[in-house]
Amino acid sequence: MPDLGVLPHWDMTTVFPSLEAPELAAAFEKLKAEIRGLVPLFDKHAVRRSTDGAVDAARAAAFDEVTNRLNTLYRSTITMRGFVNAFVTTDAANDLAQSLASELRAARVTLSQLQTRYTAWVGTMDAEALLRQSQLARDHEYLIRQSQEYARHQMPEGEEDLAAELSPAGVAGWARLHSDVTSLLTVSLNVRGEEKTLPMSAVRALANEPERDVRRAAFEAELKAWEAVSVPLAAALNGVKGSQRVLRSRRGWADDVEPTLIDNGIDRTTLEAMQQACVESFPDFRRYMRAKARTLGLERLTWYDLSAPVGSANRCFTWPEAEAFITEQFGVYSARMADFADRTFRERWIDAEPRAGKEGGAFCMELRPGESRVLLNYDGSFNSVSTLAHELGHAYHNLNLEPRTPLQDLTPSTLAETASIFCETLVVDAALEHASRDERMALLEASLQRDLMVVVDIHSRFLFEKAVFERRARRELTPREFCEQMTAAQLGTYGDALDPGALHPYMWAVKGHYYGPTFYNYPYTFGLLFGLGLYAQYKRDPDTFRGGYDELLSLTGMADAVALAGRFGIDVRRVDFWRSSLDVIRGTIREFETLAA
Repeated sequence: MPDLGVLPHWDMTTVFPSLEAPELAAAFEKLKAEIRGLVPLFDKHAVRRSTDGAVDAARAAAFDEVTNRLNTLYRSTITMRGFVNAFVTTDAANDLAQSLASELRAARVTLSQLQTRYTAWVGTMDAEALLRQSQLARDHEYLIRQSQEYARHQMPEGEEDLAAELSPAGVAGWARLHSDVTSLLTVSLNVRGEEKTLPMSAVRALANEPERDVRRAAFEAELKAWEAVSVPLAAALNGVKGSQRVLRSRRGWADDVEPTLIDNGIDRTTLEAMQQACVESFPDFRRYMRAKARTLGLERLTWYDLSAPVGSANRCFTWPEAEAFITEQFGVYSARMADFADRTFRERWIDAEPRAGKEGGAFCMELRPGESRVLLNYDGSFNSVSTLAHELGHAYHNLNLEPRTPLQDLTPSTLAETASIFCETLVVDAALEHASRDERMALLEASLQRDLMVVVDIHSRFLFEKAVFERRARRELTPREFCEQMTAAQLGTYGDALDPGALHPYMWAVKGHYYGPTFYNYPYTFGLLFGLGLYAQYKRDPDTFRGGYDELLSLTGMADAVALAGRFGIDVRRVDFWRSSLDVIRGTIREFETLAA
């Protein structure tokens, strides 16, 4: 790897000095005591499902007291979870961090059970009467409306309690197994005549190498490594999908997708309109893949060619260059955004160095109000720079959520991508503006790689997960069957533009999203296309857009996507909106084809 400068590790000492610090131990014990202390409060106010929905002054006052206590407790839980998670995700072999994370999960079982009771309590109240009598209720109106729907799909309280109590040893336990196995997975391979043993994150990064032999060797070694751990990972995926399907059925949802719609603040009409527009765009993406194959001198792309660089993509960004470039481009939008980026670098909110035991990929997590931590595995490519901008967009979103309570900032995944796509697009557009022909081609390629993943590949993941749920209803699937289902989904979306003999059958093992929330995939497509639609509005009228954008970000947990999009004149239920966002990508494809020719 080229010299990228000193890659930062995030600083967690601003929260607690260390995992061994007495301050952390004291805060941990206080948090657990506060969780236990909620039980008598809930019993006192009969916080649970009720057949009497009447709301008088006393019940409204009880709502205020319980909601304030929950908000305070959730704030402490977010910070504690973020602190511990910062060590677990950067060193899977850290036994102390793992034990603290396990202890926190156990404590949060009680909190989950209480949240279920709270949802049933609020969901069976007369919502209009509550809203009339409580300002706090009016401040949390969206939560109250959602609780009405969730309450209709709850199991009896005892069954919900049991589901929460079994979660650490069930779904969460299987997800933890996947995370631990993949974080510690190393791969032996020959790179340019040298035998190396690398963490999986570093091997997957070799997909960006210009030399095809290196990419092929890394891909083949990666597949062998996934095959070696496929049995426990298949057991984990069977456990997760089996548990999720049973709970979905017991809660009375019509199908496996339905509960995710309310979670994501959209309706089925919106999802179907978006997916219809995406499927219509697949022939355009296949044209892009064929054009890329021509630039690489290939008849057809293989999986390990998808991230191959074209143009002058060999340029390497050192870490200081990435910091300066992002700060400058954020400043084009606003001084506030630039100052925020500078703060994240100055206060060391970012962990960027790839290393064994560190989780692959990238994410942003909230730590304290307005304060986040960002993880990525930086390799100096422009893709890494745009990923950094993307994750800092999430952090900027959290900044705008700072004045909201935890129960007000429960942003659905569909809207959680709004700021990240916006910030990523700022950086990509800036790089394109001053690029030479070769540089421009490389940057267009980087942008289209992202779009291909988020529109085409994510639809393949949706098809895969949907098929797995259907087959899991009958029995468990073998590793081979998971691989067959994955390649079928990839063929159904990438089509004949990708060599069917060189797909990635183990993508079900790679992506941790399958082991967490149900259908975690399609919100990314929503976020990309919604973000591009907003960015187009920003370019048309920057001043008007700036006047409402930060407020939009602050409200993403307080209204659904339809209502928030309407503030900018966008109707997400209409397929034409999604087509217009995809037209932006089609324009990029046409320019790429022209340059490739």
